[in-house]
Amino acid sequence: MQRRIEIARALTCNPKVLLLDEPAAGLNPTEVQELTELISRLSKDIGFAILLIEHRLELVMTISHIIHVQNFGKTIAVGTPAEIQRNPEVIEAYLGKEEG
Repeated sequence: MQRRIEIARALTCNPKVLLLDEPAAGLNPTEVQELTELISRLSKDIGFAILLIEHRLELVMTISHIIHVQNFGKTIAVGTPAEIQRNPEVIEAYLGKEEG
């Protein structure tokens, strides 16, 4: 409920871009799903851009059109969710390199 209130408060300023910094921090999976649905509806119904900084990949992959991935402050990939999921540099940075 607190996150919804914070987002509603930001919307009262009629923003052109809504910046959300870690909105899913501390939420359980059900709350993350509800937040994902809310953000998706806002983006479609109101039609403004949303800049999301988030580590919860299920949220990022569900609502994003374009993703910028950073590793230690350096952008290592830019693309659609499908492109990001297949990107070897992203996979290595976040899952590690397979020993062989």
